[in-house]
Amino acid sequence: MDFFFGGGFQILFFLVFFLIIGVFLATMIRGIGQWHKNNQSPRLTVEATVVTKRTNVSRHHHHNGAGHMGHTSTSTTYFVTFQVASGDRMELRMDGYQYGMLAEGDRGRLTFQGTRYLGFERT
Repeated sequence: MDFFFGGGFQILFFLVFFLIIGVFLATMIRGIGQWHKNNQSPRLTVEATVVTKRTNVSRHHHHNGAGHMGHTSTSTTYFVTFQVASGDRMELRMDGYQYGMLAEGDRGRLTFQGTRYLGFERT
């Protein structure tokens, strides 16, 4: 009990608070770094085959001010793995429309910049 009443709770609260802020900042810096790296990368167009497709669904719970369950929302992230002529594979993130236009086994010309998907033209 002395831990909580002797100021230990405040110390613990601030440690958790700064940990959350640190994780947020690290994620933001990593995202900006990837964006910058993509901008510095050349735009490439290569022959490629769609190997596999996957989605990642995230569920978000929103609470109202009274602490009761508010509503739930979901978001979906779309990924497609391409294999290029050398045998190398790369997984690229894209929006749902682009994802829906591709099928496993499709062959064509993939255009990308770093980790940024720019397009796929079926041949």
